Amino acid sequence: MKTKINPTRAGRNNCWRPIRRAGRAVLIIALAMLAGWPAAAGLKITGLRTEYLVNPLALDERQPRFEWRLESDERGQGQSAYRLLVASSPAKLARGEGDLWDSGLVKTSAASQIAYAGRPLTSRQQAFWKVKVWDANWRESAWSAPASWSMGLLRPEDWQAQWISFRDASVLHTNRGQLHLPPARHYRREFQAAKPIRRAMIYASALGLYELELNGQRVGDAFFTPGWTDYRRRVYYQAYDVTSQVRRGANALGATVADGWYAGYVAYGLLVGYGPHKTGRNIYGKTPALLAQLEIEYTDGSREVIATDANWRTTDAGPIREADFLMGEFYDAHRELPGWSRPGFDDRGWTPAIRAEENGSLKAPFYEGDKKVSEKEFGFIRPARMEAYPAPPVRHIQELKPVAVTEPKPGVYIFNLGQNFAGNVRLKVRGPAGTKITLRYGEMLHPDGRLMTENLRKARATDYYLLKGDPKGEVWTPRFTFHGFQYVEVTGYPGKPGVEAITGLVMHSDTPLTSGFECSDPMANRLFQNIVWTQRANFLELPTDCPQRDEREGWMGDAQIYASTATYNADVAAFFNKWLREVEEAQLPGGAYPDYCPWPFQHGKAFAAAWTDAGIIVPYTIWKVYGDTRLIERLWPSMTRFMDWRRQCSPDLRGRKHPDANTWGDWLNLNEPTPIEFIDAAYFKWDANLMSQMARAIGRTNEANEYYGLQAKIAAQFARDFRQPGGLALKVDTQTAYALAIDFGLWPSLFYDRAAQILADKIARNDYRMATGFLGTKPLLPALSAHGQHDLAVRLFQSRRFPSWGFEVEQGATTIWERWDSFTKEHGFNGAQGNQNASMNSFSHYSFGAVGEWMFRTLAGIDTDGPGYRRILIRPLPPRPDSNPERPPIHWVKAHYDSPAGRIVSAWKLENQEFTLAVTIPPNTTATVWVPMAQGATLTESGRPLTSAKGVGVARHESGCAVLSVGSGQYHFQVRH
Repeated sequence: MKTKINPTRAGRNNCWRPIRRAGRAVLIIALAMLAGWPAAAGLKITGLRTEYLVNPLALDERQPRFEWRLESDERGQGQSAYRLLVASSPAKLARGEGDLWDSGLVKTSAASQIAYAGRPLTSRQQAFWKVKVWDANWRESAWSAPASWSMGLLRPEDWQAQWISFRDASVLHTNRGQLHLPPARHYRREFQAAKPIRRAMIYASALGLYELELNGQRVGDAFFTPGWTDYRRRVYYQAYDVTSQVRRGANALGATVADGWYAGYVAYGLLVGYGPHKTGRNIYGKTPALLAQLEIEYTDGSREVIATDANWRTTDAGPIREADFLMGEFYDAHRELPGWSRPGFDDRGWTPAIRAEENGSLKAPFYEGDKKVSEKEFGFIRPARMEAYPAPPVRHIQELKPVAVTEPKPGVYIFNLGQNFAGNVRLKVRGPAGTKITLRYGEMLHPDGRLMTENLRKARATDYYLLKGDPKGEVWTPRFTFHGFQYVEVTGYPGKPGVEAITGLVMHSDTPLTSGFECSDPMANRLFQNIVWTQRANFLELPTDCPQRDEREGWMGDAQIYASTATYNADVAAFFNKWLREVEEAQLPGGAYPDYCPWPFQHGKAFAAAWTDAGIIVPYTIWKVYGDTRLIERLWPSMTRFMDWRRQCSPDLRGRKHPDANTWGDWLNLNEPTPIEFIDAAYFKWDANLMSQMARAIGRTNEANEYYGLQAKIAAQFARDFRQPGGLALKVDTQTAYALAIDFGLWPSLFYDRAAQILADKIARNDYRMATGFLGTKPLLPALSAHGQHDLAVRLFQSRRFPSWGFEVEQGATTIWERWDSFTKEHGFNGAQGNQNASMNSFSHYSFGAVGEWMFRTLAGIDTDGPGYRRILIRPLPPRPDSNPERPPIHWVKAHYDSPAGRIVSAWKLENQEFTLAVTIPPNTTATVWVPMAQGATLTESGRPLTSAKGVGVARHESGCAVLSVGSGQYHFQVRH
């Protein structure tokens, strides 16, 4: 006998309309949870990480957190308890000796955010750990494979190294009209390792960028170290295990140091005249510096430290003549110094390094355009804090081969890499010595095939290579710059280059991708790839707005809009934990968060409604996805200071247009501006709501209640200010206003469907086109889908008409664009109306890609039910088959997400009056699955009635769906009529 469920017609958000039939059926509520399990199998433990990282070499956290994932072929499996051992050596761990910590048997299902509670950890402490678990039936697992971590240098006195530099007698650059691009510097020191070596570690940092070499070999694989911070307050350091690179006997340690963010051109400083003498460079200081400490532990227990000091030597005579993020790199292969980082190199022509402070004080006027705002120190300032780098580094992740090479003019070759991305290239060439090759980068081509660079503004984005004439050929890759591009223009190449002359090297912070999405609409599949590629291009050290032009900053508004989508696409827990340190550090004295972080210019109008609120929204997002309460506890003082500032600015709880704030508003909306006061009020309410939830999560019940009451009061004031008297309509009649108000909960609970209908009518009157900008686009489709207008949401999503995601895809986009009409086949770079400024036109800008959250949460139906995906919600919403007159609505979706708990799969298909839903739920979690059903339909699981389906319970019927409870495992639901 098959189980029949008769859904009611009542209730908002009816999730089954595609195959509704009239008729009467009987609802059988059946609980069919498994009563027993086979004796074999159980759980396998994988994915051990410490502080979100795999075997990190330097942690500052004295109570690091552990996590692991579980795998099982059984349904309903989970963890009943764990035992975790931490040992001071691999041998002790193998013997089962937890001399640092033995947790004992801990009865809990928690497999993440497990805090170390053993012996106090000290600087350089190595720790090795493993874990075993007991499954749902109290069967004991095998021990996991071992993992490890090391503590960093926890005390200032652990640093024997001195900040070193070169004697810099040059004057500070003052000519804004002329680029100043000093060469990178080499530093070196030889040393002897007299005894057999047990372990060797390097701890290194720079004011600027650094790369290390030891005995002629590169140390590590990270780029752009130590990272971008407010260097005066704090600088990161990296740790490297170089045990295999240090030799007994003679050794040499070398470093190459370039300007980077510290002394190079930063953001739009040159464009608008920010910084010392309006030059846009030397924002943090004039002269880069190096800090490095090699610690050797010998097998006899003795130790030796080789640290930066006045015994090092330095030169600027190397091959890297220019190195700048925005401007590019110039490499003169004639000037290579073979063997410079090997012992025995003749460095008599080099000069002694000096302690960085010996260059003395250097004060200069700091400008904000034509306004001198302060006199600042640009000489060496010792960073107030040193911290171990807490996130995945920037790496070369992938290689791209050209898909075409064209020659728009004689001797000018354009290599098309087929994909817009961030990174650099590998150049292969053979030719006469002294030949100069120029590489220019761009995202698009003009109609005549020329490289389009107008949107780069002041970013030169050009690399140069001067050949040394090696008859075997030469291979070169820039090291201290990156570009956002799809096309590379090559000039000066000796002869006609083949396709092998250029290889694209994709670079970004090494955040592993975690999802996949496919559906019946090929446009949507390309769109998903565009979203992911845009995230990869912009999650490079920090969440930037764009990777190509003279900007590349951590814009807060973009980040808060996109953060939820980012968590679906990649594992960004450590990445955002790191960036939120910069956000906290950049907080303004009054309590507001600035528009972008880091905050290099620190100019007058510092914040804006919806941008400043990222300081609340992004931490909330990371907590909700990863269950990270420690992040909330760390940021709580900062966030409460922000909320206090909010209340001081608006004691009457009304939205404000702050006189000292920027007014970005619904950025790049299409002739439907939403007042700043409205946006400010909506976000104020939303902030209070999120603060209430976070306070409760960390046990601050009184504050949770206070913020809950505050958000209700703000909503009441909002209603008085912005709702029409006696009705639901808003006084602000824009799509963004309705989308924000619905999504942020600014109506009484019974009125949302009617508000969504008003929004739908507005869209219909606009010829079924969006008019939203950055702020309104993110909530638009969720607001419609959640309140009875899902078919319209899908129609907008699938549209190919301007403005839409499909319009971009049909114009050839391989990433998300800043503007809906950054390029059109009809008007080129002048916009759909032919009146756009091509210079404000990024082709890699993730804000409009925030629709990715809706693709997973609503179309695929994958969501967390509470923090950390311990409980999972599967609730796909298929559109009606006849709901879109423009094109066939999506009729199947297949998506997966590697959540913090493991892989979740949701794959549904509607075909021939049959609906199927395949679901995978990871071990140690439970899920609520909403299966859309029409009246008279029959629901089975893997061909069996629900009463005999293992691990499936029918919880209730609601809104046209069978609401099922399931444990972990794979399930295949089928609805037939």
